[in-house]
Amino acid sequence: MSGDGRHTGGPMHQEGGAVKGLTFALARPLNECHGLRMPTATLRAIQGDITTLAVDAIVNAANSSLLGGGGVDGAIHRAAGPALLAECRTLKGCRTGEAKITGGYNLPARHVIHTVGPVYGDDPQRDAELLASCYRNSLELAARHQLKSIAFPAISTGVFGYPARPAAEIAIATARAFVSQPTSITEIVFCCFSAGDLRLYMELLAE
Repeated sequence: MSGDGRHTGGPMHQEGGAVKGLTFALARPLNECHGLRMPTATLRAIQGDITTLAVDAIVNAANSSLLGGGGVDGAIHRAAGPALLAECRTLKGCRTGEAKITGGYNLPARHVIHTVGPVYGDDPQRDAELLASCYRNSLELAARHQLKSIAFPAISTGVFGYPARPAAEIAIATARAFVSQPTSITEIVFCCFSAGDLRLYMELLAE
Protein backbone atom coordinates (compact mmCIF):
# COMPACT_ATOMS: atom_id res chain seq x y z
CA MET A 1 0.00 0.00 0.00
CA SER A 2 1.42 3.39 -0.97
CA GLY A 3 1.50 6.41 1.35
CA ASP A 4 -1.70 7.85 -0.11
CA GLY A 5 -3.65 4.66 0.42
CA ARG A 6 -3.35 3.30 -3.13
CA HIS A 7 -2.64 -0.39 -3.66
CA THR A 8 0.81 -0.88 -5.12
CA GLY A 9 0.87 -4.58 -5.78
CA GLY A 10 0.47 -8.00 -4.20
CA PRO A 11 -2.63 -10.00 -3.34
CA MET A 12 -5.66 -8.15 -2.01
CA HIS A 13 -8.41 -9.25 0.35
CA GLN A 14 -11.25 -7.62 2.27
CA GLU A 15 -9.77 -5.50 5.06
CA GLY A 16 -9.90 -2.11 6.72
CA GLY A 17 -7.34 0.30 8.08
CA ALA A 18 -6.08 3.86 8.20
CA VAL A 19 -3.43 5.72 6.22
CA LYS A 20 -2.51 9.32 7.00
CA GLY A 21 -5.90 9.96 8.56
CA LEU A 22 -7.84 8.20 5.80
CA THR A 23 -9.86 5.16 6.77
CA PHE A 24 -10.52 2.69 4.04
CA ALA A 25 -11.96 -0.64 3.00
CA LEU A 26 -10.60 -2.79 0.23
CA ALA A 27 -12.71 -5.03 -1.96
CA ARG A 28 -11.42 -8.18 -3.57
CA PRO A 29 -10.01 -7.57 -7.06
CA LEU A 30 -12.17 -8.60 -9.98
CA ASN A 31 -9.94 -10.67 -12.24
CA GLU A 32 -12.19 -13.23 -13.88
CA CYS A 33 -15.30 -12.75 -15.99
CA HIS A 34 -17.22 -15.46 -17.87
CA GLY A 35 -14.14 -17.68 -17.97
CA LEU A 36 -11.85 -14.96 -19.34
CA ARG A 37 -8.90 -13.56 -17.44
CA MET A 38 -9.22 -9.78 -16.99
CA PRO A 39 -6.74 -7.20 -15.73
CA THR A 40 -7.17 -6.92 -11.96
CA ALA A 41 -9.52 -4.10 -10.92
CA THR A 42 -9.77 -3.06 -7.27
CA LEU A 43 -12.80 -1.28 -5.82
CA ARG A 44 -12.21 0.40 -2.47
CA ALA A 45 -13.76 2.99 -0.18
CA ILE A 46 -12.06 5.68 1.87
CA GLN A 47 -13.14 8.54 4.07
CA GLY A 48 -11.24 11.67 3.12
CA ASP A 49 -10.87 14.70 0.88
CA ILE A 50 -11.21 13.82 -2.79
CA THR A 51 -9.16 16.88 -3.80
CA THR A 52 -6.05 15.35 -2.17
CA LEU A 53 -6.09 12.03 -4.05
CA ALA A 54 -3.24 11.32 -6.46
CA VAL A 55 -5.25 9.30 -8.98
CA ASP A 56 -5.53 9.64 -12.74
CA ALA A 57 -8.95 11.30 -12.40
CA ILE A 58 -11.30 12.48 -9.71
CA VAL A 59 -14.98 12.85 -10.50
CA ASN A 60 -16.73 16.14 -9.82
CA ALA A 61 -20.39 16.04 -8.82
CA ALA A 62 -21.05 19.15 -10.90
CA ASN A 63 -24.07 21.24 -11.79
CA SER A 64 -25.15 21.55 -15.40
CA SER A 65 -23.23 24.80 -15.99
CA LEU A 66 -19.88 23.19 -15.01
CA LEU A 67 -18.94 26.59 -13.59
CA GLY A 68 -18.56 25.60 -9.96
CA GLY A 69 -20.88 25.54 -7.00
CA GLY A 70 -21.07 24.29 -3.45
CA GLY A 71 -19.98 21.05 -1.81
CA VAL A 72 -17.56 18.81 -3.71
CA ASP A 73 -17.95 20.94 -6.84
CA GLY A 74 -16.77 24.10 -5.11
CA ALA A 75 -13.97 22.31 -3.26
CA ILE A 76 -12.59 20.86 -6.51
CA HIS A 77 -12.67 24.23 -8.26
CA ARG A 78 -10.95 25.94 -5.34
CA ALA A 79 -8.21 23.32 -5.14
CA ALA A 80 -7.65 23.16 -8.91
CA GLY A 81 -7.40 26.93 -9.34
CA PRO A 82 -8.88 29.34 -11.91
CA ALA A 83 -7.56 27.45 -14.93
CA LEU A 84 -10.14 24.73 -14.30
CA LEU A 85 -12.99 27.22 -14.51
CA ALA A 86 -11.50 28.66 -17.70
CA GLU A 87 -11.47 25.23 -19.35
CA CYS A 88 -14.95 24.43 -18.07
CA ARG A 89 -16.28 27.56 -19.78
CA THR A 90 -15.25 26.05 -23.13
CA LEU A 91 -17.34 22.90 -22.52
CA LYS A 92 -20.71 24.68 -22.71
CA GLY A 93 -22.24 22.79 -19.83
CA CYS A 94 -23.23 19.16 -19.37
CA ARG A 95 -26.55 17.32 -19.35
CA THR A 96 -27.71 15.17 -16.43
CA GLY A 97 -26.16 11.70 -16.58
CA GLU A 98 -23.42 12.71 -19.00
CA ALA A 99 -19.73 13.41 -18.32
CA LYS A 100 -16.95 15.66 -19.61
CA ILE A 101 -13.22 15.68 -18.87
CA THR A 102 -10.74 18.48 -18.12
CA GLY A 103 -7.23 18.80 -16.80
CA GLY A 104 -6.58 18.61 -13.07
CA TYR A 105 -4.40 21.76 -12.92
CA ASN A 106 -3.35 22.31 -9.27
CA LEU A 107 -4.88 19.05 -8.08
CA PRO A 108 -2.79 15.91 -7.45
CA ALA A 109 -5.17 14.17 -9.90
CA ARG A 110 -4.22 14.45 -13.57
CA HIS A 111 -7.81 15.00 -14.72
CA VAL A 112 -11.24 15.97 -13.47
CA ILE A 113 -14.26 14.19 -14.91
CA HIS A 114 -17.37 16.32 -14.44
CA THR A 115 -20.75 14.62 -14.26
CA VAL A 116 -24.19 15.98 -13.41
CA GLY A 117 -26.27 13.80 -11.12
CA PRO A 118 -30.06 13.77 -10.92
CA VAL A 119 -32.02 15.77 -8.37
CA TYR A 120 -33.95 13.10 -6.48
CA GLY A 121 -37.67 13.56 -6.95
CA ASP A 122 -40.93 12.09 -8.16
CA ASP A 123 -39.52 9.45 -10.55
CA PRO A 124 -37.09 7.23 -8.62
CA GLN A 125 -36.68 4.80 -11.53
CA ARG A 126 -35.61 7.55 -13.90
CA ASP A 127 -33.36 9.03 -11.22
CA ALA A 128 -31.71 5.63 -10.74
CA GLU A 129 -31.07 5.33 -14.49
CA LEU A 130 -29.54 8.80 -14.63
CA LEU A 131 -27.33 8.16 -11.59
CA ALA A 132 -26.07 4.91 -13.08
CA SER A 133 -25.35 6.83 -16.29
CA CYS A 134 -23.19 9.28 -14.31
CA TYR A 135 -20.96 6.46 -13.09
CA ARG A 136 -20.96 4.53 -16.36
CA ASN A 137 -20.25 7.57 -18.57
CA SER A 138 -17.49 8.75 -16.22
CA LEU A 139 -15.84 5.32 -16.37
CA GLU A 140 -16.22 5.13 -20.14
CA LEU A 141 -14.62 8.56 -20.50
CA ALA A 142 -11.73 7.55 -18.25
CA ALA A 143 -11.21 4.35 -20.25
CA ARG A 144 -11.24 6.23 -23.56
CA HIS A 145 -8.36 8.31 -22.20
CA GLN A 146 -6.56 5.14 -21.05
CA LEU A 147 -6.72 6.17 -17.39
CA LYS A 148 -6.08 3.54 -14.74
CA SER A 149 -7.35 5.02 -11.47
CA ILE A 150 -10.46 7.06 -10.74
CA ALA A 151 -12.09 8.38 -7.56
CA PHE A 152 -15.80 9.14 -7.13
CA PRO A 153 -17.66 11.18 -4.55
CA ALA A 154 -21.18 10.07 -3.58
CA ILE A 155 -22.88 11.70 -6.57
CA SER A 156 -26.28 13.37 -5.95
CA THR A 157 -26.40 12.52 -2.23
CA GLY A 158 -25.83 16.10 -1.03
CA VAL A 159 -28.20 18.94 -1.87
CA PHE A 160 -29.61 16.86 -4.76
CA GLY A 161 -31.20 14.65 -2.10
CA TYR A 162 -30.50 11.11 -3.35
CA PRO A 163 -30.79 8.61 -0.45
CA ALA A 164 -27.38 7.30 0.55
CA ARG A 165 -27.96 3.54 0.42
CA PRO A 166 -29.60 3.25 -3.01
CA ALA A 167 -27.04 5.72 -4.39
CA ALA A 168 -24.18 3.60 -3.06
CA GLU A 169 -25.77 0.42 -4.41
CA ILE A 170 -25.98 2.00 -7.87
CA ALA A 171 -22.40 3.27 -7.69
CA ILE A 172 -20.93 -0.10 -6.76
CA ALA A 173 -23.11 -2.17 -9.09
CA THR A 174 -22.28 0.09 -12.05
CA ALA A 175 -18.56 0.01 -11.28
CA ARG A 176 -18.53 -3.77 -10.91
CA ALA A 177 -20.38 -4.23 -14.18
CA PHE A 178 -17.97 -1.90 -15.97
CA VAL A 179 -14.77 -3.62 -14.82
CA SER A 180 -16.19 -7.06 -15.59
CA GLN A 181 -15.22 -6.28 -19.20
CA PRO A 182 -11.72 -5.47 -20.51
CA THR A 183 -10.77 -1.91 -19.57
CA SER A 184 -7.73 0.22 -18.78
CA ILE A 185 -9.13 0.95 -15.31
CA THR A 186 -7.49 -0.98 -12.48
CA GLU A 187 -8.61 1.02 -9.44
CA ILE A 188 -11.93 2.64 -8.50
CA VAL A 189 -12.07 4.63 -5.27
CA PHE A 190 -15.30 5.68 -3.56
CA CYS A 191 -14.35 8.73 -1.50
CA CYS A 192 -16.80 9.14 1.39
CA PHE A 193 -17.48 12.35 3.30
CA SER A 194 -18.65 10.81 6.57
CA ALA A 195 -17.87 7.77 8.68
CA GLY A 196 -21.45 6.62 8.17
CA ASP A 197 -21.05 6.69 4.40
CA LEU A 198 -17.80 4.75 4.71
CA ARG A 199 -19.49 2.04 6.79
CA LEU A 200 -22.22 1.79 4.14
CA TYR A 201 -19.71 1.35 1.32
CA MET A 202 -17.69 -1.16 3.37
CA GLU A 203 -20.85 -3.20 3.90
CA LEU A 204 -21.81 -3.15 0.22
CA LEU A 205 -18.28 -3.85 -1.04
CA ALA A 206 -18.08 -6.89 1.22
CA GLU A 207 -21.15 -8.47 -0.37
